[in-house]
This record gives sequence, C-alpha cells and structure tokens, in this order.
Amino acid sequence: MISNDLNVILPEILLSAYALLGLLAAVYTTKDKAGGMLVWITAAVFVVLAAWIGMTGDVTRIAFNGMFIEDGFARFAKVTILLSAAAVLIMSEGYMRTRGLLRFEYPMLVALSAVGMMMMVSAGDLMALYMGLELQSLALYVVASLRRDSVKSTEAGLKYFVLGALSSGILLYGASLVYGYAGTTLFSGIITTAQSGETSIGLLFGLVFLISGMAFKVSAVPFHMWTPDVYEGSPTPVTAFFATAPKVAAMGLFARVLHDAFGNAVSDWSQVIALLSVLSMFLGAVAAIGQTNIKRLMAFSSIAHMGYALMGLAAGTVLGVQAMLVYMAIYVTMNIGTFAFILLMQKDGAPITDISSLNMYSKRSPGRALAMLVLLFSLAGVPPMLGFFGKLYVLRAAYEAGLVWLAVAGVIASVIGAYYYLRIVFYMYFGEEDGSDRLDTQSSPVLSGFLMASALIMVLGIINMFGVEGAAASAAATLVN
Repeated sequence: MISNDLNVILPEILLSAYALLGLLAAVYTTKDKAGGMLVWITAAVFVVLAAWIGMTGDVTRIAFNGMFIEDGFARFAKVTILLSAAAVLIMSEGYMRTRGLLRFEYPMLVALSAVGMMMMVSAGDLMALYMGLELQSLALYVVASLRRDSVKSTEAGLKYFVLGALSSGILLYGASLVYGYAGTTLFSGIITTAQSGETSIGLLFGLVFLISGMAFKVSAVPFHMWTPDVYEGSPTPVTAFFATAPKVAAMGLFARVLHDAFGNAVSDWSQVIALLSVLSMFLGAVAAIGQTNIKRLMAFSSIAHMGYALMGLAAGTVLGVQAMLVYMAIYVTMNIGTFAFILLMQKDGAPITDISSLNMYSKRSPGRALAMLVLLFSLAGVPPMLGFFGKLYVLRAAYEAGLVWLAVAGVIASVIGAYYYLRIVFYMYFGEEDGSDRLDTQSSPVLSGFLMASALIMVLGIINMFGVEGAAASAAATLVN
C-alpha cells in the first residue's frame, strides 16, 4: 500500500520538505541572517534524523515494489552520511561567513544532496539508483563553484560537472545494457539472471559500465582525474564535504549494486574491483608525494583511501562489507578532524594551503600540532591509532577471500603513502624556522573542538570502536545473504 511505502521513506520525505521550506522561508529574510540560521538548523535536522534512523530497529522494509530498501546496511550508511554532513556544516559556518559565502542556498543544497545520498544507499532498482545519484551530484556541482568571483572555484565546478555528466552517461549506458539482458531494472530480478560462470557477455559489459560510472563517484583510478582540481578549487568546507559524506554514499551504492544485483556473480566482478583498488592505492600514494598544497595532497590521499575501502569490497564476503563500512566510518572521522585543522590554517584572515607554512608549528600551537600528529599517524595507518585497525580489517578481508596479492599490495602502498603524512609531521616539529609567524594561532572553539575530538577518537576508539564494529557487522549481514 502507498501509505506503507511512504512510511518507509519518511526520513527522505521530511528532509526534502525541510529543504524546500527552507528555500521559501529564506526569501523573506536577509541573506546573511538566513544563511547563518539555516546552517545550524540544518545541522540539527541532520543529527535528529540520524538518531531517528539509528533507533529504527533491526528490521528490513521494502517500498515501491523493491525500488527502495530500508535495511541495516542502509541505516548504517545514512547515519554516517548525516552525522558527517552535520559536522562539516557546523565547521563551515565561520569560514563561509567571513568570506561572504554564507548564502541560504548553501545549507539547502547540502540538505538536498543528503537526500540523494540517502536514496543511493537504499536503491533497489537501477532507476532509483540514478535518481539518487543525480540529485546528489547536481547539488555538489553547484556548491563546488559557490565562490563565483574565483576562477579556480568556477573551474572546479565546471570540470566536476562535465566529467560528472560523462560518468553519468557511462552509468546509464551500463544500466540500459543490464536492463536489456536481464529484462528488469530491479536488483532482485537482476540477481536471478546474473550467475557466476553463466552470465551473458552483454550483462557483463553492462556491469563493467556500471562499475565505471560508480568508480568516478568514489574517485577510483582511472576515473580520478577530477579530484585534485575540484578539491583545490572548491571552498575548503565544500572540499571537506566532498571528502566525507559523498564518499560514504558512493561506497554504499557500490556495495548495494554489487551484492544486491550481482551477488551471485562475485567471481565476475571481484577481480575488476581488486584492480581498481590496487591502482587507486598506488596512484594516490605516489602522486601525493610531490604535492605542496595540502588540499591537493588530501585529494590524492582520498584516492588512496578509496582504494583500501574497495579492497574490502573486492573480497565479496560479509567480512569484506563489514571491513569496508568500518573503514569508511574511521576515514570520515579522520577527515573531519584533518579539515578542521586545514580550516585553521590562516594568516590575517586569508586561507593558507602551503605545507611549508607549518614549519615549527608545534612551537606556536603545541596542542593543535599534537592533535594533527595523531590524525596523520592514523591516516598513515601507524599502530596503535584507529586508522591502523581500519586498514587491518580490509587487509584481513582480502586475505581471507584468497586475494593475498591484493593484501600484499595494500601493505606496500600503505608504506609508500606514509611518507607524505610523516612529511607534514616533520614540518610541524622539525621544519626550518625563518623567524616569521606564517600562520595565525588565535583560537576557533568550533574548529579546535572538532580537531581535538577526532584526535581523541583515534586514540580512545582503540578500546571498542564505540560500537561501530558491531553495527557494521549487523549491517553487512543484511546486505550479503
């Protein structure tokens, strides 16, 4: 019945209604006042929705004849998406206000993109998948070019839009092939057609095109070319948003398609995902070494980290999906703290992104330097930080699935990647001091709070991961039958 279907998608309906009402209400207030209020209200709405979704219970509900799936996997991803989006919104308020970018459209676009992300991780049909993907993408294209007086920001938005449109076309072509050979767009129907060793060539081509389109959304090599320029050109809070919630949504969609639609043909797609994983890990590790701009460095870092997450997915097992979810939760937490630190990198109110500006930063701000050291060690996978256990999870999943070569490649790439993280630590503690203060040290309670909290989680989370491990295990079990 339609009432039951609407009840299943109630969180998405409420968030969509809030975004539309917010746009209408903001018209009747001053732009600056509306933007500031809506940032905090939107963040609060995200947190409330995350709490509501998290307390729904361990049930699986299906709406619109299988087009929308609400299960443990979707709930885990949605809670992560909403909480990370709320954190980034709160972090961005000061930066956007001082630069005249705090327009009311900004939080509303983030809210609409969140609706698309929630749709992505609950998609049970190729048409529902595309609807969610495009709603998320269109909002992100706009926020990337929010700084209209900046050539770099405009270029970032245009480049993201053009390449995003290309990837959407590739994905749609793959979807049409899958529909042509499976005779249905429902994942539940496709999975009965796709069998290991028996899948038709046409269906396999469709799967490859689908994977290519989704690989663009997670910045996997060789579909990564947009990432460094978009990360550098976008306003820093928008870059922080790109590096968190959309990555979780895209990885969730990846897992949903592969297991719900092609779960009977793991051997047909496992090696493709493994190849994407190893290429992403090594390109991200090697290309970041020569970067001097910290936002571009984080872009290549993101590419490498998506490679590690794809390693868990390549395993094609419950443990692999669980490892991917745990890794993404840890990755998002690390990135929120890291971008809080990047937002603190200012001189006379102007943002500074040159890594060399951190020379002897530990003398001027020892607390922030220590927190950043913890986060960098965690990003590098240095034990006993929480990031080490995230990598250990995906490596174990790959090893137990028989992908020993992939696990070995992951270890090698992690060692290479540790260089550029440790180089920042070297600058902060042992860099050459030139006698001038390159960065301001005045306090920002909100940003400092997120920085310290993320660093503490990387240390205290070692004990029990705050229940994330158990939640991820339950979520993975609902996806992989």
